[in-house]
Amino acid sequence: MSGYTDIRVEVDDPCCVITLNRPETLNAFTYHTLGELRAAIDDAVADQRVVGIVITGAGRGFSSGLDAQVLADTTESGVSSSANRPPDELPGLFSYLLQVPKPIIAAVNGVAAGGGMVLALMSDLRIASTAASFTTVFLKRGLIAEHGSSWLLPRLVGTGRALELLWLSDRIGAAEAADMGLVEKLVEPDELLDSARDWVRRMADSAAPKAIAATKSLVYNHLGVDYEAALHEAEQVQDAFVAAPDAREGALALLEKRAPNFDRLGGHPGDD
Repeated sequence: MSGYTDIRVEVDDPCCVITLNRPETLNAFTYHTLGELRAAIDDAVADQRVVGIVITGAGRGFSSGLDAQVLADTTESGVSSSANRPPDELPGLFSYLLQVPKPIIAAVNGVAAGGGMVLALMSDLRIASTAASFTTVFLKRGLIAEHGSSWLLPRLVGTGRALELLWLSDRIGAAEAADMGLVEKLVEPDELLDSARDWVRRMADSAAPKAIAATKSLVYNHLGVDYEAALHEAEQVQDAFVAAPDAREGALALLEKRAPNFDRLGGHPGDD
């Protein structure tokens, strides 16, 4: 995992930390940055050492969203973001994160604005530094609630709160974000990465990576179906897991009063 210019990548079994590294722009996204981020996540998915992926930012910002010049060029050209998207891929800047089989944790160290807030929303869990802040900002730019934020935000904070955040683009602090359910955990700045890594270690110590992946898929799939469909799908997946090696290992670990040793996901050990 090397050769990146806009991000830094560190793998320390069982965690991969991806740091957005354009601090002079508050880690604003260029298309190059977005490509590097996706490549790093693909590498982490393929790396057997990695159980969970942490995304954070260098300097004062998590991410200020799309780089101002890139945004200006895009609005000037009038070319839709869907123009170059593969036909089998979901719309949205970070929608692919919902289908990544490993947990994605956003460690929000500073401002998360626009696309930076979408990156936090599309992550599975959010932990925020007390120095963090959030703003949707889209409507201030003459845009709508973009990239799936209209689907995710109401599910996290409720319809009224979501509309207020989207319509007014108010910048809210970390404590308010935690109070409304936008983030799961609030910590001091110097504890942020250690806390995020600890979440990954706790999962790696206690949960089967294949079951983590299947549970993530079920949770997101079931947000859009009725309870009958959800119960039938969960039963089908559970039937397959009951007969699999991880279930036998979990039962043996319980009987033998030891920590389980579950199979990892990924095809190769990766390179730092």
